[in-house]
Amino acid sequence: MKLSKEEIVTLKVLRLKGETNQAIADRLGITEGAVRYHLKREAEQAADGRRKLSLIEQLQLVEVVDHWWQDQVASLPKQRPPSVHQLWSYLVDEYSYGGSYKSVRKFARSRFSTPAARPLRRIETPPGAQVQSDWLETNVRLRDDSGCVSLVKRYGFVMTLSHSRKTAIIWSESMDQLAWHHVHNEAFKRLGGIAAVNRIDNLKTGVASGSGVWGQVNSAYAAYARTLGFHVDPHEARQPQQKGKVERRVGAFKQLDWNRAFDSLADLQVYTDETLRRDSVIRKCPVTGLSVHATWLSERELLRPLPETLPAPFDAIKQASVHKDCTIRFEGRTYSVPYRYARKTVEVRGCSGFILIVDRSSGAILQQYPRKTRELLLIDQDCYEPTAFDEALPLDVPRPLPLGRMAKRLEEIAAQGVAVRSIDFYAAIATAKSLSEEVP
Repeated sequence: MKLSKEEIVTLKVLRLKGETNQAIADRLGITEGAVRYHLKREAEQAADGRRKLSLIEQLQLVEVVDHWWQDQVASLPKQRPPSVHQLWSYLVDEYSYGGSYKSVRKFARSRFSTPAARPLRRIETPPGAQVQSDWLETNVRLRDDSGCVSLVKRYGFVMTLSHSRKTAIIWSESMDQLAWHHVHNEAFKRLGGIAAVNRIDNLKTGVASGSGVWGQVNSAYAAYARTLGFHVDPHEARQPQQKGKVERRVGAFKQLDWNRAFDSLADLQVYTDETLRRDSVIRKCPVTGLSVHATWLSERELLRPLPETLPAPFDAIKQASVHKDCTIRFEGRTYSVPYRYARKTVEVRGCSGFILIVDRSSGAILQQYPRKTRELLLIDQDCYEPTAFDEALPLDVPRPLPLGRMAKRLEEIAAQGVAVRSIDFYAAIATAKSLSEEVP
């Protein structure tokens, strides 16, 4: 029978202590011949013939690996181990190594000592510096109009202030881009302000590609964050401990009693808000020793104040060039913008049921139109008229020509309706020589 490494070591130790082969065999439950076999191999310093040679050993690259490894150890900072992935790439490039990365990692682990584990630094963020955000998923009992209770899947967005541990949870039916912005708005309201940094997971509504400091933030979410004035800080892939404070709160919510039924999602939201309020009074903040609620009251003074109007949730964004006729293109339709933005660039946000045209520098909303209408051309003539703001523009800023008499008469005809129009109107329009000519 095959003995484990521990059993072979035990066998050798017992023999050194003077026990007979038969006594050792009885202790380990093996035959006396097996004891003699392993003792003989130990005396002859025989290699274990059962071990299969690695591909590195078969290709006689052991000395190459040893040399590369020692060079890396000498050049790297203390306690920083060489990269096995770099070793694998080196063998592939220089020696046409055909084995997998895992085979190199297995060989390196068996040949080189494991580096000492680096101690972790505990960091507590100052007040107002950071929030951490995450989603939770759970089944909720909801009651319909007939009183029947059914189990449905719902999503909870959890946001926690890292300093005070004050937490908000917002319930949603989905986790799409519109919902992502909406739950942020509601969470910021409950926390009473906006922290400087929001550490998030690597979900697609937040990060377009990559992770950690190399992550590329989703364009829609980047515009949302820029509008509210906070920095997006994605954590590294598969490193949930990097936002451990919110992870801890997610775990706590999963332990709540979900056997009760709710009349609606709004009813669940009210219940959750009240539960959190009571919890914040009871639970202590480990940093201050005061309650979470008392610590939050102090931290709230250091949060960025909420704007009068939070940005409407949007799931599409575009930097659109304004044409010379003061129009832009978005989702196959043409929209007019104020004439002072002609030949400039504006930001267009696709919201739920409408679009917003926004000044990129100030974030001011310039125009709002219904979204995905049947009409493909939406023109607001007010965009071509000067406003109180335009009066302050420099004199060299060109302004569109005013609406002429002909165009004004056409608008009047359109407003009267076909049934009440006189044939004289059409005759006068047809014989008019210029825009300055009077039309009856």
